Amino acid sequence: MDTSSKVLSSLNYFSIFFAPFLFPLIVYFVVEEPVKYHAKRALISHIIPFIVILLAIVLGIIFGLSNSFGLATGSIVIGYLLAGILYIVYLIWNIVQGIKIFI
Repeated sequence: MDTSSKVLSSLNYFSIFFAPFLFPLIVYFVVEEPVKYHAKRALISHIIPFIVILLAIVLGIIFGLSNSFGLATGSIVIGYLLAGILYIVYLIWNIVQGIKIFI
């Protein structure tokens, strides 16, 4: 892989800091392999924490409609805590992957 491909592949992972969805999506449709592979992996790793947050909100609404208020609040709080932990894990994973491309 040449230097420009390495930089672009690495920027896909580091884009979690400046354009988490937009940059890997644009790179995926504009460039060719092997950068396209890294753009897809980075995009998936940027999307997963937000899906978990949406699931926490939906489950909180469902529990709120069917059970007491305390259970709904507790499930939303636990969902957000899990989503936060997952986001930190994926943040570290993206940084490691971006650095590994240069090594």
